This record gives sequence, C-alpha cells and structure tokens, in this order.
Amino acid sequence: MAPTTAERVRDQIERLAVTGLDWPTFASAALDVLNRAVPFTSACLATADPATELITGTVKWGELRDIHDGEWARFEYEVPDLYTFQDVARRPGHVVSLRAETDGRPDRSVRFAEFLRPSWGYTDELRAALRADGHTWGFFALFRDRHHSEFTAAEHEFTSRVATAFAIGLRTGLLATAVGTVPVSGGPAVLVIGPDDEICQTSLGAADRVAELGGGTLGESPLPLALRSLVGAARRFAAEGRAVLPKVRLRTRSGQWMIAHASPLLARDGHTADVVVTIEEARPPEIVPLVVAAFGLTPRERDVVRLVLQGVGTGEVAKTLHMSTYTVQDHLKSIFTKAGVRSRRELTAKVFYDQYAPRLAGAMGLTPSGWFADPA
Repeated sequence: MAPTTAERVRDQIERLAVTGLDWPTFASAALDVLNRAVPFTSACLATADPATELITGTVKWGELRDIHDGEWARFEYEVPDLYTFQDVARRPGHVVSLRAETDGRPDRSVRFAEFLRPSWGYTDELRAALRADGHTWGFFALFRDRHHSEFTAAEHEFTSRVATAFAIGLRTGLLATAVGTVPVSGGPAVLVIGPDDEICQTSLGAADRVAELGGGTLGESPLPLALRSLVGAARRFAAEGRAVLPKVRLRTRSGQWMIAHASPLLARDGHTADVVVTIEEARPPEIVPLVVAAFGLTPRERDVVRLVLQGVGTGEVAKTLHMSTYTVQDHLKSIFTKAGVRSRRELTAKVFYDQYAPRLAGAMGLTPSGWFADPA
C-alpha cells in the first residue's frame, strides 16, 4: 500500500462521510474507495443499532448475495466461534483478521470452515467495528481468496484509521432520508419463527411491515437480515440466561422509524422452541437518543440537549448542570452547528418532526394513551 494512495483513499472516505448521502449510497461508494488501498474480493457492510450493536441493514460488495443471510445470521449469533462483530468492537483498534487471529490456521473458526471457505473459497477475512464518539454504528467484513495474500499489519492499522470516517458516514446517512407518507399501521406486527427458521404464524399486516424493511414475500423469501439476526440473538440470549431481550431500531424504505424485538418461547421441557418477533412504530423515547447520538455531540452537549428538548431555559440549564450561562451558550452554538440548525426551535423540530411531522400534517388525533390514532 503506497503512502500516497493510502492518504488519498483516507481523504476521499472522510469527504464522502460528510456529504449527506443516504447510508446505502455512502457504504457502496466508500467500499469502492477502500478497495484501492486494502484490496478485497468481496465485502459486506452492516449498520448497527448503537444501543445493542445488533445488525440493522447491509450493503454487499462483490459476489455476496442476500440469499445467504440466514446462514450469516446463524453463524454470527447462534454458532459459538472465536469472535463476533460485537467482540471486535471491544478489541484494541476495533479490527481483527482471521489468519492473524488463528496464527495462520483459519480452520479453527467454525464460520470459516463450515461456511466461508465451502461457499466462496475465501482464504482470509478482516472485520472492523465502525465506531465514533463511543458508539458503534456498524461493521464491515472484507474477504480475500487464493489470489490475494493475507491481510497485513499495515492494512489492519489503515483500516482502523478509516473506520471512524465510515461510522460518521453511516450515522449521518441514517438521518438523510425524509419520512414519506404514514402507512396504515394496524398496530404491532407479530411473526412466530420456528426452530427451522420457517415462519409458523403471522399477524395481519406483518407482510407489509416486513416489506417496508426490505423483505420479500413472506413464506417465499428469507426474512431481512436485521430480523433474522434478531431471531438468532434471542436464541443466544435464552441459552445464556439473559433477562434483557434483544431489540433494534430500524428505518423503513419510506424513512419511518420502527422498533423490532424478539422473545423466545419455551417448550414444556424448558427448551427454546419458537421465537416471537414484534415490529411496531417507534415512539419518541426510543428514537430521540438515537437521533441525538447521530449528531456526534460530546457528553456535556448531550446533557444540554436533553434539557433543551424538555423546554428548559438557558438559565435553568446552567443551574442544573452547574455551569455558567456563557458556557451553556457556547455548547448551544456547537450543538446547532453539528445538528445543522440555527435555533432551539429548529433543533426540536429536527429531532422530533422527522418521524412525526407527517402525522401532524395529516391532523391525526390523539388516543387516550397520548399516541396518534392510526390513519383511517
């Protein structure tokens, strides 16, 4: 990797990250650029919910196809192996390659021996966690075949340096799509997934929800990788005895925010049988932290935003956070710049209205629960 090539590639990725592209467009373009400095045969880039680090969407590069998503999810979330994407996020530099990890014996990885090599003939894999400001916004995996050498220490270091730019591009892209029309919800959608990964039962409206998340016809096409990963995580959580159930915040094709969570059902013998997946429209307490985190604020700036969104004035913010009003004003200036707004009102609108303006524009009434009534 020539120094001048590496510098140009890093500069181009950093520029792409701040152009406001939607995340799939950014991901495809950034992988094309990265391939000039760190050559690879194929690649898969995934977005992740920063709260749970579960995969929410993917862009594939090269010969990889969605048809294998079920196997990807099974080997990532259900089959014990040397490391997972979430493990990589905890490693120094947030980058791991298979041959380096196994001292040149990649067959020690079940994922490699039973999936990667038989399916594509890959000889090495490099994984990176894409983190910025303490949050994981996604991951990517780069693959090489027998025509390439293994990933080098220099390529590890370079990938680690550009990973933050990838993270910034993903978090910016998540907010780039404006919400279109509000679909008829009909309440939460429910799917029951059997031990064989087949759909056993669905509620009315489940097919529409899955289609909004990029899936095909239920029963004929695999579930989107985000939902299949959620099912795998639920099974793993049950096996590990975790009390907290996995969930992810997802964005539909129309730009609407949804939340999906999965819960394993136990058979009479106590073993995990089916998994219930519930998909419903996300509400402010679930989305606001994600949107605010995507602005790339410092911890103190997030404290200020939390109070501003509650309608607290500058003087009271200063008193609550034990700082001067001048310091609060400095924080607000920085927050406005990062969020691309000019005032408190615009900040509040950007955080809330992206998801809820279509409902307000449609004059939808409120139910006794305080939530919008479903569109007629």
